[in-house]
Amino acid sequence: MSVNLKPPKPASLHPVPGVRLGVAEAGIRKANRKDVTLIELAAGSRVAGVFTTNRFCAAPVQVCKAHLAAAEGIRALVINTGIANAGTGELGLANSKQTCDAVAALLGASPSSVLPFSTGVILEHLPMDRLIAGLPAARQNLRDDGWFDAAHAIMTTDTIAKAVSRQIEIGGATVTLTGMSKGAGMIKPNMATMLGFLATDAAISQPLLETLVEEAAGLSFNSITIDGDTSTNDSFILIATGRAGNAEISDAASADYQALRSAVVEVSIELAQAIVRDGEGATKFMTLAIEGGGSREECRKVGYAIGHSPLVKTAFFASDPNLGRILAAIGYAGIDDLDVSKIRVWLAADGEEVLVAEEGGRASSYLEEAGSRVMKSPEITVRVDLARGQSAVRMWTCDFSYDYVKINADYRS
Repeated sequence: MSVNLKPPKPASLHPVPGVRLGVAEAGIRKANRKDVTLIELAAGSRVAGVFTTNRFCAAPVQVCKAHLAAAEGIRALVINTGIANAGTGELGLANSKQTCDAVAALLGASPSSVLPFSTGVILEHLPMDRLIAGLPAARQNLRDDGWFDAAHAIMTTDTIAKAVSRQIEIGGATVTLTGMSKGAGMIKPNMATMLGFLATDAAISQPLLETLVEEAAGLSFNSITIDGDTSTNDSFILIATGRAGNAEISDAASADYQALRSAVVEVSIELAQAIVRDGEGATKFMTLAIEGGGSREECRKVGYAIGHSPLVKTAFFASDPNLGRILAAIGYAGIDDLDVSKIRVWLAADGEEVLVAEEGGRASSYLEEAGSRVMKSPEITVRVDLARGQSAVRMWTCDFSYDYVKINADYRS
């Protein structure tokens, strides 16, 4: 089940010069499914990442951080699905390092030039014999146009693969951006059981690439929530191979950087929204437009409070205009000096916007049948004006249905 999300078409995913992808069946958790992905990067590629803030961060996250900090140049990424290798102690860390050793041996690279990623069940160890045995097939399957297969191979409870591609002009050169993501549950910034990989052939300096991945994550993957749980394995990786032929971008104020930033953010938002649209059991996709804040942070607090609330989410699933639940969430968002008499709340869908609340209560013009009509739409915007300043954010969430409970109750079976 997903909300207005279509699977990617292979022909729509442009190869990124300097990136090759290969997948294989290793039997990590289930037989007869592609569950190992290998991504090979050309020499000289630059890589930056953003990772989970969960204190129980998974072994592969720890290894990724260490290898990126070493700044020796990244030549490969390896991703397994089925087992997260989180909550696995020293053996889990050793297994992630062993995975890097195996990939490095296959590609003639150093272990510190390999980034490992895992997703799946927490508190279980990787079957290293099967994982390592599957790597040669993934290497043999490396292709420039491997994005479609890779997007499928990284899925767990996802129902649809998620991949996006764009091409733009920068400095007279055609620049390609192609990315993929996975995730459907345990989604809440900063980030979630979410993996995102975005590659471009643009030439950009390492410091600016690191700035860009932070900016893009903040506006996309760190602006979504499905269930309020922050996972152990979240990773968003931005790769720049430098093969497009544009002059290297090193100035954040330049038009070239702004063009690249816009494209990276656009693709990142689409990949992040795809995760919400494919949220476990989701039937409604909700945009939370919080405006009039004294700061972005307080706008985000309100957005999170609404987007995390099981009472709000179940009301939207039932198309039940029990909209006092939204006011309650705004009230406990953590803004101590909030003047509720100035707040206004709207619901919008299909070109119709309904004022729900103002002056501390129900709007005098509000009719419950109008609220119910809007809530029946699969795509709904909740707009909140805090009347405190000029800051605004957009965030995205989904409803809670019966299927969310069923999926997570049966996850390991």
